[in-house]
Amino acid sequence: MWFVYAMLTVLAWGSADLFYKKGNAPGDRFSASKTTIMVGLVMGLHAVIYYGMIERISYDWFNLIRYLPVSSMYIGSMAVGYFGLRYIEVSISSPISNSSGAVTALLGIVLLGNQIGGGQLFAVALILLGILMLSILEKREENAELKKEGVIIEEKYRFGALAIIFPIIYMVIDGMGTFLDSYYLEYRKIMPEDQANMSYELTFLIVALILIVYLRVKQGEKIQIFQERAKGLAAIFETIGQFFYVDAIASKEAVIAAPLISSYAIISVILGRIFLKEKLNWKQYVVITMVMIGIAILGFYDG
Repeated sequence: MWFVYAMLTVLAWGSADLFYKKGNAPGDRFSASKTTIMVGLVMGLHAVIYYGMIERISYDWFNLIRYLPVSSMYIGSMAVGYFGLRYIEVSISSPISNSSGAVTALLGIVLLGNQIGGGQLFAVALILLGILMLSILEKREENAELKKEGVIIEEKYRFGALAIIFPIIYMVIDGMGTFLDSYYLEYRKIMPEDQANMSYELTFLIVALILIVYLRVKQGEKIQIFQERAKGLAAIFETIGQFFYVDAIASKEAVIAAPLISSYAIISVILGRIFLKEKLNWKQYVVITMVMIGIAILGFYDG
């Protein structure tokens, strides 16, 4: 079932990525904070309503502290990713960020002695290579479009050290967070999946509430929650993906699930073409097909 959970995560987070793009407001210097707030509020509501009121799960509040190393890495990487969108194009940052699955797989093999078969290794390589190739194609297409429109963007905003460091930081921190998640849930079995997810979502809620107070008191900025439609939809899909992600990463195949989940960038590109009326060229179709083959191979091994 790990493959099913991983694919549901891919679909949900690919959809979330679409709305993150739509909700990003370059002219709003608090856009990243507002996105973090929306995600935290939705995740907090999910923890309280689903786990607390519907499932009536008895929560050990000490797990909030016990799981904090994992939660802080996930939340920190996402905040860095949201902030970085102000300085670098999504077509460049997203594939770099999504390579975090490779970091997780490498840490699992080196530190935990995880093993991966030849066929699975080939599939993972296809997926990671596809993400890299897609980023190159996306950048070329964007450059051509900007040139056609006569738009000139200063190089420092495209490839400066400040800009490129954000997706790299995201990749490293998120990859380490996923590795720790696997360590907590599968290797050491420190806590059940529902306790881990509740801890993460409640921590995110606390961060969101702190940010709301900070923006209001220190910055005089009031967030209009019900007017942030794109950010709200991104938060909903992010939460749905997180729900299935925990089960996927808690499996014995976490070393494979992590890079597979990284392929959600492909879903984001496809949805962008459908809903934002962007076009795919034949090279992008080839890359997407290559990634789909890798996913199919991993699905075969899951069976």
